Amino acid sequence: MKAPASYQFGRHRPRWVPTVRFYGLLLLGGVLPVLTNFLPSELWPIADGKPQATLPYWPLGLGLVLMGLYDLVIFGMSLWDYSRIGRWQLTLDRVCESRLSIGRQNPIRLRLHIRGEVPLSEQIWVELYDYVPAELTGETPSFAVAALVHSSLELLYHVFPPRRGAFQWPGCDVRLRSSWGLAWRRWFAPLVTEVEVYPDLMALRSLSIRLSLESSGSLRRRRYALGGTEFAELREYHLGDDLRLMDWKASARRGWPLVRAMEPERDQPLIILLDRGRLMTATVAGLKRFDWGLNAALALALTGLRRGDKVGLGIFDQQLHTWIAPQGGDSHLGRMLTQVYRCEPVFEESDYVGTVSAILGHYTRRALVVVLTEVIDEVASQELLTAMARLTPRFLPFCVALRDRHIETLAHRPLMPQPLAPVDQVATLYEQAVALDLLHQRQRAFAHLEQKGVLVLDAPADQVSEQLVDRYLLLKARGQL
Repeated sequence: MKAPASYQFGRHRPRWVPTVRFYGLLLLGGVLPVLTNFLPSELWPIADGKPQATLPYWPLGLGLVLMGLYDLVIFGMSLWDYSRIGRWQLTLDRVCESRLSIGRQNPIRLRLHIRGEVPLSEQIWVELYDYVPAELTGETPSFAVAALVHSSLELLYHVFPPRRGAFQWPGCDVRLRSSWGLAWRRWFAPLVTEVEVYPDLMALRSLSIRLSLESSGSLRRRRYALGGTEFAELREYHLGDDLRLMDWKASARRGWPLVRAMEPERDQPLIILLDRGRLMTATVAGLKRFDWGLNAALALALTGLRRGDKVGLGIFDQQLHTWIAPQGGDSHLGRMLTQVYRCEPVFEESDYVGTVSAILGHYTRRALVVVLTEVIDEVASQELLTAMARLTPRFLPFCVALRDRHIETLAHRPLMPQPLAPVDQVATLYEQAVALDLLHQRQRAFAHLEQKGVLVLDAPADQVSEQLVDRYLLLKARGQL
């Protein structure tokens, strides 16, 4: 959690802002000139015995004088009310992570500490508006709360960053209104907070907790039940365990049945190639397809490092733009994150064959090569199919496509029950036919890849991280590397 940005009220002179109640009371004074016109003539001042003829405008003048005095009293009460608000001492803090996660609802907390010399029973009305950077979407950061002296308030809202990069909060607007409600005391608090938006760090934290839990307790048993090729430990036999893993000699020595717990082999190379070409610039489920791919690549890298493998990462378009050689250790993920979090997709065709050739020149040991990209059909993806075929048999190629679920929605959309206009009906049927054809061509491309010995995963863009991690753990457990 980042150290909070703090602002002590009183450094800048506040503004006096009248309230609606103040203006209402001023307008109420306009009734006085009307009421004075109904005064009986006996109350008028007499001049030569002819009060109405000599002073025809006296009631109106009296009403205007009374209205002026009334307005002065209301204005004085407003100033007194405004000065009473000044007895309150406020401190405002904004607390958030220094690194926000793209595509997530990130919490932002505003903490307001209230002190003063007024009676504890007196309340004050606080209105606060936080100026969120324009590109960040989410909840409206506007709050209106009643507060007591010697109290603290925590106000929570969330922001949704649609892209990575640096952002800055310029400040907050704060207005205070006391119990009379005649004036606002308004400040602009220059509460500056600078943050950077990274790939999905929240998902990485959740995945890290999951992988840690799988190393102990019942989740550890589940991991061993998936299988592996390396001996881990001896443990007690449980119903459903494979009898082929029974260690009869150890069971005879201990006096109760024991089985050998096997785990996946460690220190296996994993190379992740992320496409940042034209196909990855499209927006899917609120984020660019490249951002979803980057989140999946980092999640897979974290899983591989936690399982003891060496992980390398490459980002390519017409050439291999970024290359991080395979290494092990938890600190390697931080180095990868620092080098790639500023990468953006470009409107260029990706050179799959050239990238694969560069990888073949950089690395010769057998490894699992995961390519995160998009597949359209056999014709458009012919270069991708050729490049993936070149990886065999030295490497185990794995093609991961980030699917747009909107196409599936169009393809399987039911017919509308109400009748449509002929033009609209033709347009709807045409969209559905195109979507079905795209899905069919996509499946043919995947079938071609599988025929060449390439592993395939076609997952929705917003779910690819979870499915890719599960598929990788299954490959490890089966010893396919």
